[in-house]
Amino acid sequence: MNTVNFQQLEYEGWQRVAGFYKNTWATLTTRFISLLVNATRIGAGMKVLDVACGPGYVANAAAEKGAMATGLDFSPEMIQQARLNFPGINFIEGNAQELPFEKNSFDAVLMNFGLLHLPSPETAMKEACRVLKKGGQYGYTIWAPPATSEGAKIMTEAIERFGKKGITVPQAPDYYAYCSEQASKDVLSKAGFEKSSVHFETIPVRWPVPDENFWFEAEMNAGVRTAYVLKQQDEISLGQIRNAVISGIQKFKTENGFEIPFTGHLVTAVK
Repeated sequence: MNTVNFQQLEYEGWQRVAGFYKNTWATLTTRFISLLVNATRIGAGMKVLDVACGPGYVANAAAEKGAMATGLDFSPEMIQQARLNFPGINFIEGNAQELPFEKNSFDAVLMNFGLLHLPSPETAMKEACRVLKKGGQYGYTIWAPPATSEGAKIMTEAIERFGKKGITVPQAPDYYAYCSEQASKDVLSKAGFEKSSVHFETIPVRWPVPDENFWFEAEMNAGVRTAYVLKQQDEISLGQIRNAVISGIQKFKTENGFEIPFTGHLVTAVK
């Protein structure tokens, strides 16, 4: 895997779109935060690390439970957003695959949809285990594949059907590699977690968007990996993809816009 190119794509992408996250993807990803915090039993006095913290929403949710929260992200622009959003919380720049903390430093490590933006997710899991105290909780969320997530299916099929062929993209980890309970147990046990403690849950949500163009524009202007593919399309192909996405969400129309169904997995484990 050409990890340098993929890492560069992710870094430059999130640096570019950090300021757009709040009004785009946050309206989807934050729907999983209370579930993640509750599943890992975050409570008062706990030391909690929010890895790939982005604008800081998970760290803030932990702090609202009385925890001593720290947020870490590789993007300086994201850290700036987090500090502006939640000035009372400690946010630092850092690498999820090489955490700048001593072993046994935290009671819980959380990660909300950040794992598959890393060149080596398994290294990040091992690092999470290293900095956790014995008995500490690890929890993360990942997206379910198109077969079980209708929103993901709409975008994937639109690009596969109408997108230009032969577009070269940096090699990245399999986006759906850990989307089963057995795969999660296997990878987490290798990382140092108790295999019997792994809990795998599938969670459907509805993403409210204001109009039929919102999602496509979010991918183009506030996304990273999909945006990279879209921006290499010619005008005709791009228009066809847009129209296919707009057509695909029409059945989810509401009085106030659209509610697009997505599915995620919530996974927890104990060191």
